[in-house]
Amino acid sequence: MGLASSSPSISVCRERVVRVERQQGPAACVLARQTKVLLPRLLLPYVAVGDEIVFPISPTKIGGPEIYLTKKSSSAPIHCLYLVPIGHVSQPKHDKRDQPFVSAQVQHGALGFNTVILPSNALGEYFYRINHENGTDRRGLYDTLGIPANASLSGLRVAFKLRNLELDCECAPSAKRNSVERAFNLLAQPELRACYDALLADPEAAAVFPYGGFGLLLVAGEPSRDSKSFFARHILAFSPELQHRRFHVALRSIDFYSDSALFRDARRKIEFRIDSAMGIVCDPTWNQWKHLLRTKLEVEGTFVQTGKYRKREGDWGLVIWETALPSRLQIKLPDNLQQQVEAARASHHRFGRHSRALEQIRLRLEHHALDKAELQRMCSELRIPGDFDITQISWRADYDPFFYEQLARRARRIYFFRDEYIFELERAVVTETPQLGHATYVFSRPRSTGTFLAIYTKVTKEDIRHNRDNASERLGFLGRIIHGKNPNAWLEEIRQRVG
Repeated sequence: MGLASSSPSISVCRERVVRVERQQGPAACVLARQTKVLLPRLLLPYVAVGDEIVFPISPTKIGGPEIYLTKKSSSAPIHCLYLVPIGHVSQPKHDKRDQPFVSAQVQHGALGFNTVILPSNALGEYFYRINHENGTDRRGLYDTLGIPANASLSGLRVAFKLRNLELDCECAPSAKRNSVERAFNLLAQPELRACYDALLADPEAAAVFPYGGFGLLLVAGEPSRDSKSFFARHILAFSPELQHRRFHVALRSIDFYSDSALFRDARRKIEFRIDSAMGIVCDPTWNQWKHLLRTKLEVEGTFVQTGKYRKREGDWGLVIWETALPSRLQIKLPDNLQQQVEAARASHHRFGRHSRALEQIRLRLEHHALDKAELQRMCSELRIPGDFDITQISWRADYDPFFYEQLARRARRIYFFRDEYIFELERAVVTETPQLGHATYVFSRPRSTGTFLAIYTKVTKEDIRHNRDNASERLGFLGRIIHGKNPNAWLEEIRQRVG
């Protein structure tokens, strides 16, 4: 077995294939020195006797195998194949000849390549079925689903379900089912649908790599002169990294539009899009009162990795998200959803009727901290009904009520100040802002609550964190607790701080 070294710490094997075994068990190829190597499924159809294969001796288990194959047959239409785990794929750029392309990052590479250069025509042929040699099918993906080109997102989903039922009746092969699923996953993502429509109008337009990359890629082409990049002519196969997830989502954290609704969780780095065909009315007016909803949806689906570069403090960094495949996303709605929606809409209407009175209360809270009982008396004087939930006066749609409820049930008294809640507990004072991204501030039990409030209403959170004018010591500041991804971890830390 001939050994070469692509780096001081990684050795590679470079050998000729003398036999390919495809009959029993995992497919394998036998090398010149009778060493047997298991073949990845994506590469198997392209390996033949006489080919030269190169791979790391100790490949990383992260991302998948990396294999370089050189075809030795003179009749082979392609001479170099590269199987590689890729990470983020860039947005389309233009080369010196003004031809659009994208670059894929090589993940954990050991053969010397850093990037794979993918021309737009290769993306169009493999993902979008745009044939540059024999002309362009003007409705390929739309015809696959049997829908018009102006169909809505909900129309796409209905068509996808109907096509799957038809394929079940026909006992269609898996290749046909995969074609229908691919068409739906491309058209159900607005950016990819726009890209496809642009390719239909102009096959030479720039193409986007669907969902941003991250998976195992097999391409045919040739290496660059410095062997640091691989220039692909054709994409032969791509297998994305998939994660099955099941979790609950608060309905108030979803943004509603006229034809769809979007969930984006900046903490968990997860996003998905839903439509009215999944049982939820997509109405932008819901955004006005969705924060009054306490219900949650059960979400189950298959997620793929995607990412974008963001600039922070002068440096660019890759932020990785997970996006749900539309074809494999399922939403389970609570049985009492309609009743909760009607109740939230009615509460919002009541807020509107008493908007002037609430504005007076907010102005008062800008300068003074009022306890809940005093605030309720003030509401009564302003003729606001007694059953009006005054806690909603500063509530934001992205806030998880778990944090408020856990503190409220342990509080002796609750004070309102600006957009915050101040909880007087038995052994501490805790302040909470009902909005995503804010931390819980914990203070030691003061001798006088009135003195504490007098100081607190005159300082800012930044004053407390930096102890300006001795604010932190005067208030007995113990620290702040980040809400984080796990509310129970936050609750446990609260217990440790306040007893």
